[in-house]
Amino acid sequence: MQTARLRLEPMTAETARAILAGDMSWLAVAGLAAADGWPHDDTADGLAMAVKAGYPPGWLVTARGAVIGDCGTHGPVDEAGRVEIGYGLAAPSRGQGYGSEAVAAVTEWLLSQPGVRQVRAHTLTDNMPSRRVLEKAGFTYVGLDEGEALYQRT
Repeated sequence: MQTARLRLEPMTAETARAILAGDMSWLAVAGLAAADGWPHDDTADGLAMAVKAGYPPGWLVTARGAVIGDCGTHGPVDEAGRVEIGYGLAAPSRGQGYGSEAVAAVTEWLLSQPGVRQVRAHTLTDNMPSRRVLEKAGFTYVGLDEGEALYQRT
């Protein structure tokens, strides 16, 4: 996927396993570099969840040939047509609109897939930057869910 400033590269399970193992040699082969701060703290959690469950690990968020973050789903589409996303950027890449740009692109793509009627995201209630990312990407706050702010887009 291409946006105005970003390219979202699909990750394979093999790439996800390499990232989890700390092997970044594949970056040069792919013509990419790791930006300062990537992988970030939540990268391993999200990728481990995807690899363990056997669903696609998501996308690498790249800007100017460097991986600045990652975005993916928390599992397959449920019986109601809902899918949840997670996302994160390296600290030096935050606050520049990249998060909203990536989340909007992934959400548009997901909503164009058969059977997907709603994209959801949870964030900590006090994580205002993450909440702004979702709002700028067209999500609506729907309330608290298990102590976290729940957003959705249809």
